[in-house]
This record gives sequence, C-alpha cells and structure tokens, in this order.
Amino acid sequence: MSSVHTGSNPPSGFATLGLAPNLLKSLVSTGYTQPTQIQSQAIPHILAGADLLGIAQTGTGKTAAFALPILQRLATNRRAPAPRSTRALVLAPTRELASQIAASFRRYGADSGVRVALMFGGVPKGKQARAVAGGVDILVACPGRLLDHMGDRAVNLDQTEILVLDEADHMLDLGFIVPLRRIAATLPRTRQTMLFSATMPDEIAKLAKDFLRNPVQVSVTPVATAATLVDQKVMFVATAEKRARLTELLRDQRMTRSLVFMRTKHGADKVVQHLAASGLNAAAIHGNKSQAQRERALAAFKAGDTPILVATDIAARGIDVAGVSHVINFDLPNVPESYVHRIGRTARAGRAGVAISLCDASERAFLRAIEKLTRTRLAVIDQAA
Repeated sequence: MSSVHTGSNPPSGFATLGLAPNLLKSLVSTGYTQPTQIQSQAIPHILAGADLLGIAQTGTGKTAAFALPILQRLATNRRAPAPRSTRALVLAPTRELASQIAASFRRYGADSGVRVALMFGGVPKGKQARAVAGGVDILVACPGRLLDHMGDRAVNLDQTEILVLDEADHMLDLGFIVPLRRIAATLPRTRQTMLFSATMPDEIAKLAKDFLRNPVQVSVTPVATAATLVDQKVMFVATAEKRARLTELLRDQRMTRSLVFMRTKHGADKVVQHLAASGLNAAAIHGNKSQAQRERALAAFKAGDTPILVATDIAARGIDVAGVSHVINFDLPNVPESYVHRIGRTARAGRAGVAISLCDASERAFLRAIEKLTRTRLAVIDQAA
C-alpha cells in the first residue's frame, strides 16, 4: 500500500475536496453539507486516479465516496461509450445494494447526462441487455448476472476504465471469488480500481493485492469494530423460547422500526408467521423471495407501514433505511464479521441505535468470537427484565 490514513479529525467541507460545481450543487439538493471521514479522505485520491482500498463500517457514506469522484472523472474525460460497453463498472453482492448504488449515481449525476444501467438476478435479462446495448457510462451489477450477460455477448468490458468492488468481504462470503476473477480477466490491465469493505480479513488483503496496483489505503475506523453509537446487548435464552422473547421485545413501543436477522430463509418465514399470529405486522426478505416481493417489503419497511423486517444476511448490506431503531439477532451469525454488518443497519447517519442478540447454549462460541472481533463485551439483559 502506498499510504494509510486513519482519520479522527472533523471532515472539511465538500468544496475543499476538488469536486466540480455541478456535483456540489447536487449534494446541496440532497441535503448533504459535510463529508464523512471516508469521503473526505478517499475522494481526493480517487480524483487523482489512484487505486484505493477503503475500509469503513457500514453507514459511513462509502457509496458517495466513490460515486462522486467517478462522476467527475467521467465528465472530465467525456467520451461516448461503445455499444454494449461501460466506462465504469461497480460490482456489488446483492440486488438491494446494487439498486441503491445505481440510484445514488443517478441522483448525484442528475445534471451530468450520465447513463447508468443495472444488472442483477431475479428479473428477466432482456430489459437489462437492452439498457446497455447502446453503451453506458456506469454499470452496476451483481457478479453472477453480469457473467450471464457476458456469456450472451450482451456486454463486454474491454473498454472499462474504472472498476469498483463494493462490500468485497461479503462477496467473498457469498462465494464470488471465482466470478470476480473471471470478470477481472476481461478488463483492461490499465484501469483505476477501488475496493471497499467494512472488514479486513486475510482474504480481503489477498484480493486487494491481486486487484489493486500500489493502492492508497484509507481506513476510518479500527478494522471490524462495531458502530460506536450502537448500544449492544445480549439475552441468554433457550432455543424453544426465542420466538416468545422476540415477540415480547417487539411489543416495546420504543422499537419503532426493527430489523430481525435469521440464519435461514425458512426460519425467517416461520418467525413472520409467528409474529402475525401474535398481532405484529412483519414482512420477510430473503433469497427465495422474488425481486418484486423484496422491493415491496423493503418499501413498506422504509415507509413505516411494516415496522418489522425479518431478514437473512442478504439484508445486512445494501439496505440503507433511515431510522432503524433496533437490530435483533434472532440467530447469532457463525461468521463474526457478519455481526458487524448486521448491527450497522442501525445507528446510521449519526443516530443512536440498539442491537439485541438472542443467544442460546449452542451459540455461546459465536458470541465469544463476536466479542473478540469487536473488542466489545455485550451487556447482558436479564430475562426477567
């Protein structure tokens, strides 16, 4: 790595980062006034054309940290993309995150005339292929669906100038390392590459070495620490009593918008059925749901019409919902890094939040691994409380 930055100073204003007036105007219209640490530290390096490894927990503004300078770089060196090609490629692990990233590019680049396309599974391929037929400036995609389109020769990457791997550690968790290498092999060797991750396991360090050239590393929080504004608690409870305890917790009026994490899709559906039978309004979101079902559930959760969303780890990243008051781990994750991402769904944008984990006897080892990774001892809630 060429340099490492670990920031604690208050970020300077966006105007000092070298962004163009039209991008500054778009930021004003979206209500942003001050950059986050990852933004203030990453944007100048990306504008300068450097490869970058960004380590920052969820909810710190990583998307804007790469979207804004990419938009400016494309506008500065404007050219028409060739048919079925893209100038910039952003890879994301889930449909929700890909959709969120594409929406951010469109919002920030509303006045720049950029063409943004989106590719992910669960929907017909035809519309996605037509969207890139004339060439696009920015393509946001999930690796599996992108490879499908590449196999159909609907898109090629031989003129791609910029590559972004977002939530890279989650892509490794989902087994995307082989697809990532297949995609990277088709890209020009001379390109700018950015890799963003909330955690830095050894596998990410190896991936960074393989994909990045003399990168700048920007780290704005100790690796794998949990959000400092999250009040983290654990409740020791027998497996058979978990649903009843969850129902009791969710009846608390302070739980205005709660995200409940499960280990399995079947378990998520069963919990939603149990909550419905208890008179609580909840919806499930996981990989077996159609894209339309997932979008409806997320929209209702964002609007507050459905105050409880029950999800597998597919929702741990890419769901940027303001005002999630509580995250509840019905099942503790067996990968401790997943805990960091789960609780990162609350305490976003400077707000406080609460994370409660229900831990049975078989999950004690998972709890110890989480506390070791995050260097945080979770406060124990008395079951009688």
